[in-house]
Amino acid sequence: MTFMSRDKKYEIDMCNGPLFGKILIFALPLMCSSILQLLFNAADIIVVGRFAGDNALAAVGSTSSLINLLTNFFIGLSIGANVMVARFYGGKRHKDLSRTVHTAMLLSLYSGILLTVIGCVLAKQILMWMDTPADILPLATIYLRTYFLGMTACMIYNFGSAILRAVGDTKRPLYYLSIAGVVNVILNLIFVVFFHMSAAGVGLATALSQCVSAGLIVRCMMRSQSEIRLDMKQLYLHKDIMAAIFKIGLPASLQGMLFSFSNVIIQSSVNSFGPIIVAGNSAAANLEGFVYVAMNTFYQAAISFTGQNLGAGKFERINKILFVTEGLVIVVGLLLGNLEVIYGETLLKLYTTSDLVVAAGMKRLAVISKLYALCGMMDVMVGMLRGLGYSIQPMIVSLIGACGLRLFWIFTFFRMEQFHTVESLYLTYPVSWTVTLLAHVICYIIIRKKMKQMLEL
Repeated sequence: MTFMSRDKKYEIDMCNGPLFGKILIFALPLMCSSILQLLFNAADIIVVGRFAGDNALAAVGSTSSLINLLTNFFIGLSIGANVMVARFYGGKRHKDLSRTVHTAMLLSLYSGILLTVIGCVLAKQILMWMDTPADILPLATIYLRTYFLGMTACMIYNFGSAILRAVGDTKRPLYYLSIAGVVNVILNLIFVVFFHMSAAGVGLATALSQCVSAGLIVRCMMRSQSEIRLDMKQLYLHKDIMAAIFKIGLPASLQGMLFSFSNVIIQSSVNSFGPIIVAGNSAAANLEGFVYVAMNTFYQAAISFTGQNLGAGKFERINKILFVTEGLVIVVGLLLGNLEVIYGETLLKLYTTSDLVVAAGMKRLAVISKLYALCGMMDVMVGMLRGLGYSIQPMIVSLIGACGLRLFWIFTFFRMEQFHTVESLYLTYPVSWTVTLLAHVICYIIIRKKMKQMLEL
């Protein structure tokens, strides 16, 4: 078997044939990858919660929104790379495709180095700004600094997997993540259980496992004989390609940061209720992550399928992509979200032996998980817009519809005594998802009408 045929068997023809089956073939390995990654992340929290105590659990969990804030900017740029690769691949523009691959991978390297420096230097100060409880601040700081040692590898993996997704390959990232995840679990047990390194051990295990996944994906791309082959000698920041990546990716980055910023503010408000609520919130948020990443695969599908069909000039397939991805995300969101509520107490007891922490976690699940499908629907609309090359509009809508609403609630009603409860805080999520979803639908209708008019000229 040649390298070419081996590469092609992982790719999906997104521009021809029925969409439902191909979107499922694309989404299922990606869903497994994402859920597997969260299982390994959950193993981090379970190991530290079981063997290092509730303070260590709260320390690790309290940093998640901050990590997302710092990483989402650069992961947003990988979305720009995904869209450009999909477009050039669909349009069979092989030279531009190669230039995009090499620009994106070099950009991932620089991004990771910058994040490592920022995370290690500013960790304690940012956690203090977030009102992290004093009794978990030292552990949270150590965990964050150790975690960010692996950030360069994390960025390389994210950009590399985005490139593979753009050509329909979601299987090999699953294989590489599986290997890295096993390494992560083994190192967790060694560092936390045997060496008693607590939160620092979890962070170090994560950093080292990220190096494994990054190494595997770089090896895959270097050995490839298809159009996405990586040649270290050709790594270069092509200005026109980088500008195109930033045009799509930068608004996506800013949108991700804005969402994360609002979540950091919410996390700061959660912190004000004390370590028990923080620990329960952390465990419940980790559980919700499984639903989110399952739904997010259809967002990724919307980007890649729309980008390739746009590049191939097959505009008639774009609305079909929307209907299929929205239908699938609704089913997955409602099913998994409500199953988490039904079995919430049992699942939360995997993270902690404290009944108080379990009760605190159920408060979050009861509000957010039931309506989590709204978040998935909102994200699919964003994926459609980005796949069409529009990234500024969803950023503006998210700024006003999601972040603006959340911050307005926190700084007004939440400060009133009758609304100063953690349940009231959690309600900001489904409300903001609903408003933002409706605004994205309106944007999509307007953009499609404009595209139709342009085609008729």
